Amino acid sequence: MDELKYRIRSYWTRRASSFELQRQREFDSEKKDKWLAEIQHFLPENAPLDILDIGTGTGFFALLLAKEHHVLGIDLSEEMIRRAKTLADREQLKASFEVMDAERPSLSPESFDVLVTRNLTWTMAHLDSAYHSWYNLLRPGGVLINFDADYCGVTASARDAEVALPKHHAHQSLSPELLDENEEITLELSAYQKPRPAWDLTLLLESGFERVVVDTGIWRRIYAKQDEFYNPVPIFALAAYKKALV
Repeated sequence: MDELKYRIRSYWTRRASSFELQRQREFDSEKKDKWLAEIQHFLPENAPLDILDIGTGTGFFALLLAKEHHVLGIDLSEEMIRRAKTLADREQLKASFEVMDAERPSLSPESFDVLVTRNLTWTMAHLDSAYHSWYNLLRPGGVLINFDADYCGVTASARDAEVALPKHHAHQSLSPELLDENEEITLELSAYQKPRPAWDLTLLLESGFERVVVDTGIWRRIYAKQDEFYNPVPIFALAAYKKALV
């Protein structure tokens, strides 16, 4: 594991406890149905589907989809995976979880109908190789659904300048040390990333995907109000489709 990836894993492992609590609250909020509707918009019609949640964290997306589909969630942090299993037990939902490197998942080719991920790809120094790996995991006709933002393209001051964040926003409970670590990691990652989602579109087509849908309107649909889950950086949705067999 390279030094940057190790640093990212350590950072998110240290955040696992507060992150789990916020994801539990999000699962109990109206955001649950909002996110599910956004994902379902891109899902193939046949069900149940085999779905891989990449960078699952504490399992929010995996558990959203577990009622109707077969879902595996993977994450680089053992602590995140442990807490994902705890949340699955809490919600009495069946999903599998494994510790795994999202850039190079050790899974069989063409094992999944759908790949989903949220706020992960901005943390990747080798996004081109990750997209290639993910393309190979999909069956013909499958789709990669990626929700992310150009976090590396904006500074901390720019992120916070446009809006007064709600009292209980995601970073409110972070120590000054963790806040500094987040900014340092973001700055280091910015050397590997280009403006998004335009860069993603290029990489996905180069990886072999037949068609890519870009949706920049999702930010206003998900974050219409400034609750504790509000994200001041505009997120986008990407749906990349692998060519179906004739």
